[in-house]
Amino acid sequence: MRSFAKNLRTFLLALALGISVWVSAVSEADPNEVNTFPRPIPLEVVGLDPAFILAEDPPPAVEVRLRAPRSVWETLIAKKDSIRAVLDLTEKAPGDTRVVPIQLLISERPYQLVFMNPSTVTVNLESVKIKTFPLVLSLSGQPAAGYQAGAATKDVTEVTVSGPESVVERVARARVVLNLDNVRESIDVSLPIQGVDSENNLVQGLAINPENVQVNIPISKKGGFRDVAVKVVVQGQQAPGYRIENISVFPPVITIFADDPELVNTLPGVVETLPLDLQDRSEDISTRLSLDLPEKVTLVGAQTVQVQVSISPIQTSVTLPNLPIDVVGEAEGLHADVFPKVVDVIISGPVPVLEAISAQDITVSVNVAGREIGVYQLSPEVEILLENVSVQSILPSTVEVVIALPGTPTPTAFPP
Repeated sequence: MRSFAKNLRTFLLALALGISVWVSAVSEADPNEVNTFPRPIPLEVVGLDPAFILAEDPPPAVEVRLRAPRSVWETLIAKKDSIRAVLDLTEKAPGDTRVVPIQLLISERPYQLVFMNPSTVTVNLESVKIKTFPLVLSLSGQPAAGYQAGAATKDVTEVTVSGPESVVERVARARVVLNLDNVRESIDVSLPIQGVDSENNLVQGLAINPENVQVNIPISKKGGFRDVAVKVVVQGQQAPGYRIENISVFPPVITIFADDPELVNTLPGVVETLPLDLQDRSEDISTRLSLDLPEKVTLVGAQTVQVQVSISPIQTSVTLPNLPIDVVGEAEGLHADVFPKVVDVIISGPVPVLEAISAQDITVSVNVAGREIGVYQLSPEVEILLENVSVQSILPSTVEVVIALPGTPTPTAFPP
């Protein structure tokens, strides 16, 4: 017996050591990893009695963090619905607010739950209430001047509102809202139905059936009224070197009225403004103009229109020949010569500016600062003292600069 007991202890020790070695080998081959599941896990609500409803919607998804072997992680990520989050409301009835834990169903093992958010849901069940309301059409605003709205029709006269009892009890009426401001054409539109309380505030958390209603309102023109376009009449020419970019008028369409409908019906569909003088104008214009209306025809609303005229200088380019090149930045005790000594400069800008430019407005230079004795190929720099003028080209674009001691013969840049 002693020998058997001694051998048993040795056997158990060897078995434990073997298991330890096996676990260590498996762990190295398939190590544990702690990760957050990369996809949101939808929260499923099950077991809810159809006669009841949640007063507040539960969170749509759950975040889960697990510790599991790498092979388990690979399977969980690859499989669809490998992790499910379930909120079980079986046998739950309306009453006090209660906290219900979320159940996690994971298809693969082994795993250890490290973190879940949320892990519980505060549940408040209410009885489902269904109520029917007449549908009210709420109109606001007025059609454009000279137009009138006819009787409105809708394809729905009453709606059913359902939801938690406490929410449905807040509903005072069902309505659809439509704004008629400045409309000129008949309306045929689908609009959402709203449930509102006694103070016309929207009530959220309802199911409304149907959700939309088709509304039709005929819009017609009143007798003696007519919409016509506005044409801006101009006279004179803008200043030389300038062009008209744009002429705009607001409103572009106005409403006119006459007691005799024939007076407005015989007009050509356009009325002109009083003349706008553009003579020698070189800047933008913003002004109000009256309209040249036939006798006994009046303008509905404001008696003038806003006119905007954009005027800009014409862009062109000119060549300035034989501009001398200045040398700047010479070191003390050194002298610099430049070949050639003049360049042609092509500049662009507004015509009036270029016509008035003079030699004093533009300088050309090469900068030799920091350069020692030698021969260099440098690009001239042009400075223009006028705004809105830019340099397009310098001919030549590179010049030769020779830096030497004073009195040293300068090499001939261009041999005879």
